[in-house]
Amino acid sequence: MIGLVVLALAVFGATRLYASMQTGDDVAAPAVGTEAPVTAADVDELDGEYTVTEGSEAGYRVDEVLAGEDVTVVGRTDQVTGSATIAGGELADATVEVDMASIETDETARDGQFRSILDAATHPTATFELASPVDVSAVADGETVTVEAPGTMTIKGTSQDVTATLQVRLTEAGAEVSAQIPVVFTDYGVNAPKLGFVTVEDEGFVEAQLQLTR
Repeated sequence: MIGLVVLALAVFGATRLYASMQTGDDVAAPAVGTEAPVTAADVDELDGEYTVTEGSEAGYRVDEVLAGEDVTVVGRTDQVTGSATIAGGELADATVEVDMASIETDETARDGQFRSILDAATHPTATFELASPVDVSAVADGETVTVEAPGTMTIKGTSQDVTATLQVRLTEAGAEVSAQIPVVFTDYGVNAPKLGFVTVEDEGFVEAQLQLTR
């Protein structure tokens, strides 16, 4: 009987330790900065080609149920590339590509399973492509613009229509964009793992924080 109690306490302690190692609850959702606003002389001054540059990151956010406790897992990588075009005050075109194999959480074992489930060896990147223009002209006045941007997300070789919530603001170098896209993993042929005392939710978010230069 004493042995069973000790075993139960050990399992409970390990579970609590595992839960305490999840860093997602401490990682805020992406949002643009709050520095003093940068303005443009007029809307046409926004026009041009923008490139995703250093300081950008992307990844995912998903909830797990761990022995009855809710925890949040966040994975991130700085291996992000892409470009955008602003024309006539509209975000007219945008493509972002993320290196899936380089996404990391606080747990190496989880990262290996993530790459296996997504078959990152065969499908090393995920992409988002803007489907139609969205108005961002208010950034010329120093405002942070929040828009719902329709697009196509491709994960594990499967493409789905999605809607990205974007925040956009001007910076001295060009622009800053944050993005959050809700996803259902099974839509992309990805089955969320269920590993005994850990159950991963089937829905989550793809997130990005992008620095763009002209």
